[in-house]
Amino acid sequence: MHEAFAGAVRDAGGEVAGAADLARARAMIWADPYVAQLYPEIIAAAPAVEWVQLPYAGIEPFLDYLDPGLVWTCAKGVYADPVAEWAMAALLMGLRDFHLFARADSWCAESGRNLLGARITVLGGGGITRSLLRLLEPWGCQVTVVRRSVEPVQGAARTLTLAEVHQAVAGADAVVVALALTDETRHVVDAALLEAMGPQCWLVNVARGGHVDHGALGAALRSGVIAGAVLDVTDPEPLPDSSELWGLPNCVITPHIGNTREMGLPLITGRVRENVRRWLAGEDLLGLVDIARGY
Repeated sequence: MHEAFAGAVRDAGGEVAGAADLARARAMIWADPYVAQLYPEIIAAAPAVEWVQLPYAGIEPFLDYLDPGLVWTCAKGVYADPVAEWAMAALLMGLRDFHLFARADSWCAESGRNLLGARITVLGGGGITRSLLRLLEPWGCQVTVVRRSVEPVQGAARTLTLAEVHQAVAGADAVVVALALTDETRHVVDAALLEAMGPQCWLVNVARGGHVDHGALGAALRSGVIAGAVLDVTDPEPLPDSSELWGLPNCVITPHIGNTREMGLPLITGRVRENVRRWLAGEDLLGLVDIARGY
């Protein structure tokens, strides 16, 4: 990833500073989110930096370091298409009962429901939601989007606010979580919201594991409060082998593969290249972080 980013910087007309030249660097392209703890040391050696580009859409590892004196950008929107594709696969699998057939060792009774015309509620109004709405369009789904504002989302039948989330999920065939993780949205999927979804509903989480109360989810899956869950994110990650979720037949877990490194590297490299070009040209950058909101 580091070499790909360095190539993108050069392609855009920038110069890559060596370790001895950090003091004159004006921008920092952060390649590895798993070493965020090194940021204070590195920024101290680079006092001229004005802009920091982060590699993922989620910026949780850097929340303690967000200096309002700097411009911060992230990969917001970069990975939306592959993540929305995973969400489509999850919706089809859950509604069509593929989770049952995949585990079967003999011919099963027929079961399943259509995604065609289904009622889908999406929590979040960002890039993943917009991509998912485009993919859902041929299926004629009735989509409700829940977001911070009531500004309508193109392709959604209705747009509600987070304060109306229980109303939004009532009667849904599936609820897709695609929110940024903030103090306001942590454990937004709790026992009460699961109850509001109903026994026909599948939960699909492509956002962050912290959005879901895993204890409440396990209880809801065991008792039939909801039909099932497909999780690409958990809290913590990796999900411990001891978690009860592994043993539940109506819970499918994938190891955060909505966007893999192989899929994502060309996408984030393109974002770095474009933002370096814009930075040098004095143009607005893509994926600006709202420091006050933390995403």
